[in-house]
Amino acid sequence: MAERYSRQQLFKPIGSTGQEKIRNKHVLIVGAGALGSASAESFVRAGIGKLTIIDRDYVEWSNLQRQQLYSEQDAREKMPKAIAAKNRLERINSEVQIHAFVMDASAENMEDLLKNVDVIIDATDNFDIRFIINDLSQKHNIPWVYGSCVGSYGMSYTVIPQETPCLHCVLKNVPVTSVTCDTAGIISPTVQIVAAYQVAEAFKILVGDFSAIRKTFFKF
Repeated sequence: MAERYSRQQLFKPIGSTGQEKIRNKHVLIVGAGALGSASAESFVRAGIGKLTIIDRDYVEWSNLQRQQLYSEQDAREKMPKAIAAKNRLERINSEVQIHAFVMDASAENMEDLLKNVDVIIDATDNFDIRFIINDLSQKHNIPWVYGSCVGSYGMSYTVIPQETPCLHCVLKNVPVTSVTCDTAGIISPTVQIVAAYQVAEAFKILVGDFSAIRKTFFKF
C-alpha cells in the first residue's frame, strides 16, 4: 500500500522518513465534535499509527451541518460520537489503531489515556477542559494544540512544554464570554480552517520539525 501515502511523502518536510514517523505515532483527540471529527479524519487519512478519541456526547441533528464524520443514521440512533467516529474512521483506513472512549474529559480519565501519546488535539468547547489538558501537557511533557471557533472566527495555539508559554501563561484566567456556537452560530469553513491548522501543527510535531512550529496565536 505504498502508493496510499505517496503524495504526502512527496512533500519534502515529511518525505518517507516523516511518513514512517507518523505511522509510529499516537494522537489523542479530546472531543469528537466539529474540530475533532475534522482533525480525526485528517490524521487517519495521513496514516497515523494510533488515534484515541474521547467524547461523552451523542450525535444530534444540529451536528450534521459541520461535524463531517456523522450521518443521519447516527443522529436517528443517537450514537455516541466517539463510537460513530471510530466506525467511520475504520472504514476510511483499516491500518490505523483507533480507540474510542465515551466519557467525560476529566483530569483522571484523560491521564489514564496518556501513555505513549505524542500530541494532544484540543477539540473541546470548554476552557475548564482546556486548562486540564494544559496541566497534563506540562506534567507529562506532551505537546498539544489548542483550537476554537465560533461564527466565522477561529484561533489556534501550539504548546510545547518547556519551549513555548503554556495556555495558563498566555490567558492567565478562564475567559468569560457568552458567545458560543449555540448563540452565535458556526459555519463549516471556520471549522475546516482551524482543524487544518491544528493538524498541520501536529504534523510538524510528529515528524520532529519543531523549528517550523508557529509560536504565536493564529487567529482570523
